[in-house]
Amino acid sequence: MQSKGILHDSKVLVTGGAGFIGSNIVDRLLKQNNKVVCLDNFSTGKRENIKDYLSDSNFTLIEGDIRDLDTCRKACEGMEVVLHEAALGSVPRSINDPITTNAVNIGGFLNMIVAARDAKVKRFVYAASSSTYGDSKTLPKVEENIGKPLSPYAITKYVDELYAGIFGKIYGMSTIGLRYFNVFGRRQDPESAYAAVFPKFIKALLNHKSPIIYGDGKQSRDFTYIENVIQANELAATTTNPEAENAVFNVAFGESNSLNDLTTELVAYLSKFDPEIANVNIEYGPERLGDIRDSLASIDKAKRILGYNPQFNVHQGLKEAIEWYYEYLK
Repeated sequence: MQSKGILHDSKVLVTGGAGFIGSNIVDRLLKQNNKVVCLDNFSTGKRENIKDYLSDSNFTLIEGDIRDLDTCRKACEGMEVVLHEAALGSVPRSINDPITTNAVNIGGFLNMIVAARDAKVKRFVYAASSSTYGDSKTLPKVEENIGKPLSPYAITKYVDELYAGIFGKIYGMSTIGLRYFNVFGRRQDPESAYAAVFPKFIKALLNHKSPIIYGDGKQSRDFTYIENVIQANELAATTTNPEAENAVFNVAFGESNSLNDLTTELVAYLSKFDPEIANVNIEYGPERLGDIRDSLASIDKAKRILGYNPQFNVHQGLKEAIEWYYEYLK
């Protein structure tokens, strides 16, 4: 593994590598001469996200499920780093089907970390979640101060952190958790029933339909562009700072924006492609169960220990993302 935050010439397993975040990480790692194994069952990942890599001799696809321990063991063979992105996201999905969310996010996580332990993987980096902060009212969110979970999804992601900590203490594994805050960007699926806010809103507006804002729209989020997440994963995979061992870090930009303001910004950006979008009236619906009201991350810990330095705020990220979605959806 290398210092200076660039992962290259390594053997890396990316679970969920055909998904939104995973495929963006795979893309970066292949450009840096890593040998990359992608494990995905395509339940939420998309084949089109990795189709350009299938002819790359440094890329291997294992189509399989993290709920199967043998598959996890196969995927971990010979790996130096595991970037564990595979999970079932979405608070509403977890409320509608807590059993499957638990099986994938906890059972699958346990399979992966056991397989990584037994394969003597040097570093196990996993996707944690800002949902872990639950009902905590404190802003900004600091890693050591969390509240009670507000959804089955939040419970599963917190349990993953507990398992990672225990595997570090008992088995001497090197684990690092990254608490993602509202990640968005290219390849985020706008077609899913549980699509995240930006792709869902962009798709609706391009079709001259109103996106639905649940609640009054004054709820705020620390939206995090995909490039910042890629940087955090590379830093976590390569850090030699002993303070990083078995720790958890917020991955965000450290800025909060309301849904109302960002929807106005979306309309303005998209109207440059299609002036009719400026005339779309925005609709509001009831608040959703399990949603956190306000979210703002302190990224001081990640900056100090990992050297994290996010380059894209939400406004810069939106401009890039909208250009991608306009081409993708038109």
